[in-house]
Amino acid sequence: MAANPEQFAPRPTFKSLSTSTAEDWAHICDEHRQFFAGLPDRILTHLRLLDSDYGGFPVDRLQHSLQTAELAAEDGRDEEYVVCALLHDIGDTLGSANHPDVAAAILYPYVSEANHWMIKHHGIFQGYNFFHHLGMDRNMRDGFRDSPYYDYTAEFIAKYDDPAFDAHKPKLDLELFAPMVRRVFAKPVNTIYKTLR
Repeated sequence: MAANPEQFAPRPTFKSLSTSTAEDWAHICDEHRQFFAGLPDRILTHLRLLDSDYGGFPVDRLQHSLQTAELAAEDGRDEEYVVCALLHDIGDTLGSANHPDVAAAILYPYVSEANHWMIKHHGIFQGYNFFHHLGMDRNMRDGFRDSPYYDYTAEFIAKYDDPAFDAHKPKLDLELFAPMVRRVFAKPVNTIYKTLR
């Protein structure tokens, strides 16, 4: 097994953050910038976990995500919106009980308030189309009627998320959207850690 070069790289020696120094943090920030630059590739790698994961649906979760993004792109939505459409179900693998929260947390530092809200609540809004088959209240979304993003999110479901389960559609390639993902995740806008970029 080959040695990991990082294993031998010089590292700070503090045992608690309260004893760290400015020099330590200069080193940490340099390392973070290099790691941060790889975020889009890590996101694309994680999206690939959805490939061949059908979960009982007509298409696998990756194709559903790609179809959702394609519909949004074809409708003229901007890149941020299209990337949100692509990532809306990225949380399925780790957040099986709360996948919209996982996707929203990943997107939050990079997207507008409207797009973040839309992704965070899309599961409840999509529920309008099937909750009644599970003995649940399909109108659960109505609890959010006072939100300025209610119609925005309902439109996302109706135009892009809901019709994106077409098994007869030719398979889409994630690489079509990779440049958009790289651009959207290049610079966070909602974070306190701006000095670490």
